[in-house]
Amino acid sequence: MARALQLAERGRWTCDPNPRVGCVLVRDGECIAEAWHTRAGEAHAEILALRAAGGDTAGATAYVTLEPCSHYGRTPPCADALIEAGIARVVAAATDPNPRVAGRGLDRLREAGVAVTAGLMAEQSERLNPGFFRRMRAGLPYVRAKLAASLDGRTAMASGESRWITSEAARRDVHRWRAGSGAIVTGVDTVIADDPQLTVRDVEADFLPPRRVVMDTDLRTPPDAGLLADERGVVLIHGGTMPAREPDLVHAGAELWHVAPGEDGHVSPTAALEALAGVEINEVWMEAGPRLTGAWIQAGVVDELIVYLAPHLMGHEGRPLLSLAGLEVMADRLPLTWMDQRRVGEDLRLTLRVREPEEV
Repeated sequence: MARALQLAERGRWTCDPNPRVGCVLVRDGECIAEAWHTRAGEAHAEILALRAAGGDTAGATAYVTLEPCSHYGRTPPCADALIEAGIARVVAAATDPNPRVAGRGLDRLREAGVAVTAGLMAEQSERLNPGFFRRMRAGLPYVRAKLAASLDGRTAMASGESRWITSEAARRDVHRWRAGSGAIVTGVDTVIADDPQLTVRDVEADFLPPRRVVMDTDLRTPPDAGLLADERGVVLIHGGTMPAREPDLVHAGAELWHVAPGEDGHVSPTAALEALAGVEINEVWMEAGPRLTGAWIQAGVVDELIVYLAPHLMGHEGRPLLSLAGLEVMADRLPLTWMDQRRVGEDLRLTLRVREPEEV
């Protein structure tokens, strides 16, 4: 199963919106074939492994990182293919959270006389597919918020100057995270202040270009913004309060999504994420200013923080890491959980969990 998980990892950048799945076929203690799912609409890991075995699979055991599907989606059911191939035993890591499967694949295998074991390294399988599991269970993508700061927690000088806080190695690392995400989200204030491209650069691998998304309640994005200067497409999620601005932005190439504002007058983070989940976005990479990022954290929709700390000091007059309103006493603190910490070039990358995943 550990090998199957390694294989599944190879589909990290290409198989969205499907989950990353690996499969290993074993008979008489020897691996006879292995494969991973590479792209939605193409054969799943189990089918590719069966093909790699050349039809000689009778009596084999299939180790698969996610329950074999039992329904016709983009491809036929994998459970049926395993049965027809004479697989004697299936060991699945996690049960598929998709309501269309949700144990039915394992039941179909058992009914056909296949021995079934489930739950081996299930946590690792879910950790490999946090967005797919969260979207299926809660109807929302998995959100990672990226932050970059000096050691004293400053994201810009008092003047607003911020390039570059982190090293070139850290910036390359950010592009790899972007490449593995279904969408990159920023706020309109960042668009106006920095005119970002939000593209993926310097990643020498096959990947699906992420959607570029701007939270823009009042449609303040300039029609000549750099985001709109190419054909990659930009989604502006707005509150419908400035319809007069819509024609210019549509003409400039923006795709406008109307989401009703929340009580504070801004687009609801949950509603925006529900809209992204509706187009099968599994994982969101957020690169926004301290106010929007702080608001999303306090709204409870951010799952992880990816924080790059640079080894320099910028002074107490610099701009803070986050804007978090209402934290006045120690009891108001927002608890975080350490997930990982490592050096990236000259910087330190910290990964912290903000919210716990949904229970199975």
